[in-house]
Amino acid sequence: MSRVINPNSAGKERTKLTRAVALAVRELAKTNPSANAGQLNEARDLAAFIALALEIVAETIEVSVVAWEKRNYWVKADKFRMEWHWAGQLADQMREATLKDDWANVAQIAMQVAIKLQKIKISDKHRMGRPWQGSWKKLAS
Repeated sequence: MSRVINPNSAGKERTKLTRAVALAVRELAKTNPSANAGQLNEARDLAAFIALALEIVAETIEVSVVAWEKRNYWVKADKFRMEWHWAGQLADQMREATLKDDWANVAQIAMQVAIKLQKIKISDKHRMGRPWQGSWKKLAS
């Protein structure tokens, strides 16, 4: 019997989400939530998406590490956890700041996320669309 390969691995999901978060951070930097209601709604969607996506990224870390721990690669597993520990922390901070409409803090957290994801390159002709639309409703409920 041959190996069963899961095409939707945690690593692929993490890569997809980090690219989308990097795009959302760049779009958030362009918005001004105090300008008008339309930009406020867009900024809320972007910030909520960043929080929700980072929470999912943080959940994928343990899934990835389990396989290494089964093979007794504890150092590699711990190093990977430490490299991605920021995702859960910044997700919680972003969630709290977004729900409070604390835009100064949202901007600061978004900058920290941007620094962590600065190596991600996204072309102007990407096909990701606008994955953050409707995220505010998910976060607020």
